[in-house]
Amino acid sequence: MRLKTTLEQWLTLSEIDKAGSIQAAAVALNKSHTTLIYAVRKLEEQLGVTLLKVEKRRAILTDDGKSLLRRAQTMLEQAKVLEEISNQLVQGVESELTIAIDHLCNRNWLYAPMALFFEQNHSTSVQVIETSLSKTQQMVTAESADISIITLPITNHPSEAFGVVSMLPVVAKNHPLATKNQPCLADLSSSRQIVVRDLGRQDKQDVGWLKSNQRITVDNFDHAVQAMLQGLGYCRLPQHVIKNIPSNSAVVLQVEHAQQYQVPLHITLPKGAKSGPAAKYLYQLLLESVNTRR
Repeated sequence: MRLKTTLEQWLTLSEIDKAGSIQAAAVALNKSHTTLIYAVRKLEEQLGVTLLKVEKRRAILTDDGKSLLRRAQTMLEQAKVLEEISNQLVQGVESELTIAIDHLCNRNWLYAPMALFFEQNHSTSVQVIETSLSKTQQMVTAESADISIITLPITNHPSEAFGVVSMLPVVAKNHPLATKNQPCLADLSSSRQIVVRDLGRQDKQDVGWLKSNQRITVDNFDHAVQAMLQGLGYCRLPQHVIKNIPSNSAVVLQVEHAQQYQVPLHITLPKGAKSGPAAKYLYQLLLESVNTRR
């Protein structure tokens, strides 16, 4: 199918509408007044529709012109994005990034900077993989991720501080531990514990106090919260996760000598100097976001 009109014609009409006059649009497009008039008249001739009228020296779109331009704007925006993508591909921008994020990390710390990243990048897709314990380390050492949010720095992989997460013991409002003013570790050992498993394939790690006689092991904190709210046991949760739990449904325990501990988070580029421009740009945005959280 051969089209009657061109993108250039619709862009001319859009600029005239934006500028409010043919002369102003000519300046914006660096073209002559006569060239723009000819382009619009040609477009009207091709479509058989009057697009523009002049009122008090102002160029105003007719109702038909407004209707058609409204639909053409999507086409113009898509053409602009195509050119941006082409430029990014020429510059070697990656088509996809893999981001490994430790399950302790507040997800907002990742997704808020990512929104800024996508404002400038229309060609790179992002795959987010949640990790924990040994899998966090494996993703870095195997260079399986372009960016990794980790707990402790990993040997031979430079990293930057990214934040600190406080871990607190929590139970449902109806759990027996909720009635104790200051439960001790002996009380916890006789209660069921909900823990998040190490997602690594080998050399699995255990972290924290794990002396309860009975456990429920789940894949992530989403499951842990659900199990906890059902009264199935107590669980240590990140403070940012606890803030999203209705205050009337759970209780933070004041455990004797073990009320809370803190886990530092770091960010690293597992591929180092081999990292592409998109990975480096998003990494920089993530680092800059640390200052806005302080």
